[in-house]
Amino acid sequence: MSQNMIEKIAQKFAVGLEEGQKVHAGDFISIKPAHIMTHDNTGAVIPKFRSIGAVKLANPRQVVHTLDHNIQDTSEKNLEKYKKIEEFSNSMGADFYPAGRGIGHQIMCEEGYAWSGTMVVASDSHSNMYGGLGCLGTPIVRTDAAAIWATGRTWWQIPPVAKVILKGRLKNGVTGKDVIIALCGKFNNDEVLNHVIEFDGDGVENLTVDQRLSIANMTTEWGALAGVFPIDGVTFDWLEKRNSEIEKRGLAGVPSDSDGNGKHPRINSETIELLRKELPELEPDADAFYSKELSLELNSVIPYVSGPNTVKVMSSVAEIKKQKVKIHKAYLVSCVNSRLEDFAESAKVLIGKKIADGVQFYVSAASNEVQAESEKLGYWKILLDSGATTLPPGCGPCIGLGAGLLEDNEVGISATNRNFKGRMGSPSAKAYLASPAVVAASAISGYIDYDLAEESHEIIGNIKSNKKSTTGVSAVKIIDGFPASVEGEVVFCNQDNLNTDGIYPGKYTYIDDFKPEDQAKVVMENYDPEFSSKISDGSILVGGYTFGTGSSREQAATAFKYRGIKCLIAGSFSDTYLRNAFNNGFLCLQSTEFVDLLKEKYGKSQLTLLTGIKATINFKNSLLSFDGQDFSIGPVGKAAQELIVDGGLENWVVKNLAKK
Repeated sequence: MSQNMIEKIAQKFAVGLEEGQKVHAGDFISIKPAHIMTHDNTGAVIPKFRSIGAVKLANPRQVVHTLDHNIQDTSEKNLEKYKKIEEFSNSMGADFYPAGRGIGHQIMCEEGYAWSGTMVVASDSHSNMYGGLGCLGTPIVRTDAAAIWATGRTWWQIPPVAKVILKGRLKNGVTGKDVIIALCGKFNNDEVLNHVIEFDGDGVENLTVDQRLSIANMTTEWGALAGVFPIDGVTFDWLEKRNSEIEKRGLAGVPSDSDGNGKHPRINSETIELLRKELPELEPDADAFYSKELSLELNSVIPYVSGPNTVKVMSSVAEIKKQKVKIHKAYLVSCVNSRLEDFAESAKVLIGKKIADGVQFYVSAASNEVQAESEKLGYWKILLDSGATTLPPGCGPCIGLGAGLLEDNEVGISATNRNFKGRMGSPSAKAYLASPAVVAASAISGYIDYDLAEESHEIIGNIKSNKKSTTGVSAVKIIDGFPASVEGEVVFCNQDNLNTDGIYPGKYTYIDDFKPEDQAKVVMENYDPEFSSKISDGSILVGGYTFGTGSSREQAATAFKYRGIKCLIAGSFSDTYLRNAFNNGFLCLQSTEFVDLLKEKYGKSQLTLLTGIKATINFKNSLLSFDGQDFSIGPVGKAAQELIVDGGLENWVVKNLAKK
């Protein structure tokens, strides 16, 4: 069966496959990513790593530690935390980058860890950024990180893949940031939620790598789990240039995994040439399947502003300029828009001008290397001469840490990736997102502004959904200890977007001595207080769409398990919820057809409806039978079965360490 590019990269980094097995969207696989990055949250992963009995990294060259989030905090407590992370990293032989080197995602690109054609993970949602270089970058949770440190592996369910076709060329003054703001604003009904995006089209070749990195980075805010650009001439030009720069600098600052002959361990002439040879094998097959196909005419994109406080609402700069929206703070910071091209764009706008009275303009480079190059080219001086306040290379105000946060009722315009309410400071503040040039122009004017703003007009783009044939699905091999089938009464909870607070109230989350039986009693308390007392042990629970949105609390999955639910079926899941469920040995399945049938059959008459009808799930044939009808479910492969049998990822790791 044919594969798209995402499936081919996943195939390359999958382990334990059956002979001749080809992986596709929906498959559960065990993966051994090329690299894993953790940042300040390394401190939270260390105790997980130790609690499972691990004493060394499975592959020190796989692991990268960066300090980037809270680098402005020089308190004794934070410095001690950073010291412990550095000591742990050095003792384990991992690659370590200290505070001030830059944002972890930028380091991953600069140092060649996010290598084109590979799969790289990070315990941070903006690992999507690596897709700008044709790398399948996707986020994981901290338990996954500990598992990879200990065994080199974790599990992944390949998400549905959407193709986004970019056509034509951007107009003067329009940037990659405008492209992703346009995509988030036009397709703003969760069209790509929990998908991986594969970019394509003749417009791709007209985008620089910096623009691609910005677009890929913010596919996170669009709802996707990854956004990957093709590996083309633009990519190779960037790699060649990067290799030349590294050779000139004599490998200064490169970790100890250099091959000892003066070559960078990841980017050098040989690795670039090898990538050229491997590239045909990674290109999507002509008849590859995509669950959705979207298109966007790049010449219909104009400078936009996103917000306030959401990426789903956008306005043309020309439109909002008329409203004279006064700003108090402007930001040119973060992993999405603090690279060299971004400083060049803002410097063009700022040269010879001053920041407006009453406006504070904060600037931080994505890395110390970017800052040094900006200083060399004169961009940095222009920013300083305009009145900008510089911050060290790191995350800072983007995540609500350090200097320059938005205060009560202030308005900020930022080149960051998230404008969620309260993220950059006070919940009463308003945050808008825009390109670096728009941010700079607004800082000068004192209100949202840009000289190259163009009158609003319709963005040209469309979307279509494709249905995948379920014929010819191969039988699933069942491992020892996993049931070939299960049966139970179907319990239907109709609500879509049921969040983790509804499933497991936050007031119980941090009660350390809350036992499994306590969790079982309060499960779904905020959704239906009678849920736990209504249902019977061994039931099969069916929910709606986007099940488990909200916080990352693991109890929202374990509480169902402790209540005796055999498995949970939904139309779709929050990815974090799904990971937490399997990481705790709780089985979740997806079937849109089955959920749609129950919605049509039972409607919303009851919050918790006991159907009185049993369903049978045949895992070997990936079929669910209910009331005389059969419905397909995604195959529960070996990787997922092992998690259920072993009772979760931590137990799986302990078992595999014992084998060694």
